[in-house]
Amino acid sequence: MLKPLRQGLPPLDPAAVSDAASCALPARYEAVREARRFTRDTLGQWDIGDRFDDVCLVVSELVTNALRHAVPADIRPADGLPSVRLHLMRWSERLVCAVRDPSHETPVPRDSDDFSAESGRGLFLVDSFADSWGWHPLAGTLQGKVVWALFRMPAAG
Repeated sequence: MLKPLRQGLPPLDPAAVSDAASCALPARYEAVREARRFTRDTLGQWDIGDRFDDVCLVVSELVTNALRHAVPADIRPADGLPSVRLHLMRWSERLVCAVRDPSHETPVPRDSDDFSAESGRGLFLVDSFADSWGWHPLAGTLQGKVVWALFRMPAAG
């Protein structure tokens, strides 16, 4: 079992964040498309284009993993409750994409040599395209965990 990883994650001090946005995503696979659209629109507003494709790929993988592995089947999709939340936070030279889900299960990269498989490589892709990633359990009244990916951004100016 992987221990929670926080290395490389900037402090979550709201005063240190230059921009932040989040959206609730319903427990259905169409939410992956909604997450990509939200990410594209948000990064466009923030004028971040250098890592756009990498960020959208990672967001797609994190949201897909949350829906596939972390959302209990008994709340799909009839309840219509947002069970996954996407957070985008920007510092001057870093961007963090964080996906919150209701599961306490540790995200585990699959060890597979089958490169023709249609699934099972999500965390490998996150690791390949993000500068770092990790996860941590939620505390207090919130249940579940947050899986995050960090991207270094070029300095402005």
